[in-house]
Amino acid sequence: MIENHESGVATLAHFLMEISVSNGGLSDTFISAMKRVAAIEKVALYARVSTKDGGRQDTENQLIALREYCAKQGWEITAEYVDHETGGTSKRQHFQRLFGDASRREFDLVLFWSLDRFSREGVLATLNHLEKLTAAGVNWRSYTEQYLDSCGLFRDAVLSILATIAKQERVRRSERATAAISRLRRKGTTDHLGRPRLTVDRAKAKRLYAEGYSVRNIAQELGISPATAHRIVRVTAA
Repeated sequence: MIENHESGVATLAHFLMEISVSNGGLSDTFISAMKRVAAIEKVALYARVSTKDGGRQDTENQLIALREYCAKQGWEITAEYVDHETGGTSKRQHFQRLFGDASRREFDLVLFWSLDRFSREGVLATLNHLEKLTAAGVNWRSYTEQYLDSCGLFRDAVLSILATIAKQERVRRSERATAAISRLRRKGTTDHLGRPRLTVDRAKAKRLYAEGYSVRNIAQELGISPATAHRIVRVTAA
């Protein structure tokens, strides 16, 4: 999903970059961006590659370029997080460790090779990851995509675009789910949809209540909520 929209985002970002900062309105943004960059001292690197795409050699190539970039900026690299697995899930060992360290503000910025190296979970999930870093007070930057930079002039514009794409993604998923359910209903095969119905042994509940069990104990015994157990035994008591 991200790959399908990156070219459009890049085109818009390039157009925005053509706007002269001196032509009104952007001076405050420029100053804010400069302050964000100036505040960066410690940086974390994130690299990822699927084992089928080249393995260790490819991540090392990413890291070499990222290290050189940090050296030119005068930034200290405090940690390097490297995953050799698919980016289609956030359940990556070092990806999770990165966010844990980010929550403790162990670095000021996360630098990654490209957005698809950071995550391939779709626009919505990726946007949530970026916003989670921002909420922790940690900036982020893509080495190969200049417009994807939380320190940049057009951070808010790019995030707004990504948020719009994420919203469209949610709508499309909902539409596909609705269409699939409608198709199953037309075929008369909707028995497996939704949560499986819980069968409650009402006779056992009544028997336990008659034997002096409390409503809470009955609920635990039958694997139901106390409220459900109470409704069953209330009928018995009545």
